[in-house]
Amino acid sequence: MSDILLEICQKKRAHIATCREALPLAALEARIAALPPPRAFVGALQAKRATGAFGLIAELRRASPSAGLIRADFDVAHLAQAYAAGGAACLSVLTDQPYFQGQDADIAAAASAGLPILRKDFMLDVYQVAEARALGSDCILLIMAALTDSAAAELYDAAVHYGLAVLVETHDADEMARALRLPGGMIGINNRNLKTLQTDLATTPNLAALVPPHRLLVSESGLRNHADLCRMAEHGIGCFLVGEHLLKQGDLAAATRELLHGNAP
Repeated sequence: MSDILLEICQKKRAHIATCREALPLAALEARIAALPPPRAFVGALQAKRATGAFGLIAELRRASPSAGLIRADFDVAHLAQAYAAGGAACLSVLTDQPYFQGQDADIAAAASAGLPILRKDFMLDVYQVAEARALGSDCILLIMAALTDSAAAELYDAAVHYGLAVLVETHDADEMARALRLPGGMIGINNRNLKTLQTDLATTPNLAALVPPHRLLVSESGLRNHADLCRMAEHGIGCFLVGEHLLKQGDLAAATRELLHGNAP
């Protein structure tokens, strides 16, 4: 685990303990019981692919350790609706506060767009899985670089219990082998090296070659234009998670359409 990831996870464990004390698991379970079923996150991506379009998970994040502040005018509901208008299939909402300036309330605000939502955070404890569902999420992220095999399996099982989809993130061959031991879940390939924070788009095709054809692949990080998506499509990848590049554009809906379709009318 890289130094920055270790630091984030240490702070996250302390945060989880505080949250558990303020709102016990039983209280989360009561909230979950009153919610409608999760929306079909994977189904939304597959529906886009069935029409020949790319499946985009469009991300909402205010800042990141590598980029700093990304967008100052951060109206979550407005941005989520712009993504939906531009053709995104799903949303990714980053809720980590210390490093990404995220807020749990961003999930409810993003829900106004009507798209399935991935709660993107550093998931380390089953409590967070229940919390994600109670907040209205439809999917969670498991970062293999931050988890042991047993922890990943426990979190995956908890997600299945709550009806949540799972995106299992990898960034090297060892993590890919470990991710494929889980019984299901989408496989995310992060083109960003979590140790150096540098991106290399060759990571996706290199690791995609290790994945059985029945697993849904999602390429993440460093994707900036329609040509990048087409390059990934040559290797069988049709789903993508993009945030930073889009959030830097003035007209988010238009930028999303251009990413997905190029300059076609």
